Amino acid sequence: MKQNHIRHLKKWSADIAADLLGGILIAVGTYNFAAMAQFPMAGLTGISLIFYHLFGLPIGRTVILLNLPIAALCFRILGRRFFLCSVRTIIITSLIMDYAAPLFPVYSGDRMLAAICTGVFSGLGYALIYMRDSSTGGEDFIMLSVRALHPHLSLGKISFALDAVIVFLGTLIVSGDMDSMIYGMIVTFLMAVVMDKVMYGISAGKMALIITEHARETAEAIDAATGRGCTFLKAEGSYSREEKDVVMCACSNKQMYRIRNAVRAVDPNAFLIIMESNEVVGEGFRSAPGQPPTLPDAHGE
Repeated sequence: MKQNHIRHLKKWSADIAADLLGGILIAVGTYNFAAMAQFPMAGLTGISLIFYHLFGLPIGRTVILLNLPIAALCFRILGRRFFLCSVRTIIITSLIMDYAAPLFPVYSGDRMLAAICTGVFSGLGYALIYMRDSSTGGEDFIMLSVRALHPHLSLGKISFALDAVIVFLGTLIVSGDMDSMIYGMIVTFLMAVVMDKVMYGISAGKMALIITEHARETAEAIDAATGRGCTFLKAEGSYSREEKDVVMCACSNKQMYRIRNAVRAVDPNAFLIIMESNEVVGEGFRSAPGQPPTLPDAHGE
């Protein structure tokens, strides 16, 4: 019982720390860079920026007010735990936006640098929050609710449609400047790239499928070269109807070169397929959520 309480306390502390750090990064990117450069942004933050420029309303508190009706409508679809975590994150990040961000200096230099900083800082902040199974509400609530009601629609399509509408409206209402719209799209793209790299890039890798007459020797050569284990699969050729041995191996990006050389040394005629793997979780890689971290492989990679 005591261990469960300590584990829960550690998780809660980590969640709060992620909200605070992520909130600071999002607030600095939004208030200290995007707002001053009049960049349109996506999501409820983008709508709040419109009200900020038109009426001087505080961005953070406007985000909270806009989230209230959306959260009420989406509560049942999203589930109680995710909803409560998101409410906590929304409050923390919004208060940081209004009270902490103004304490930092405002950037008034080159607009391209401002766009890069907006995308990188905001992307890092959102990634930290999403990695703790929370969200900043708003567009996230809408996207997940639409996806729950219409599973055939991808999150990417829903997100792109919402982002495009809000960025266009932000440009039309605030500045009417085509350059601002372009910068807004650059910011949106950078945020997506940074979030993907932070959330998946660290544990990304490669996966090799090797069709060979010498499966066991190939697996031993891979193990000797990289310390990685392999899995044997049974396959059948569609034309020859002959049974084939397939060696499957997940590895880091740096190890693939050595694996390819090891395969060629054993069987120059082997059929080698190399694929991107967005996330690899398990022994020798990043541990699954709730599991202790795994040790690196024999070569420390």
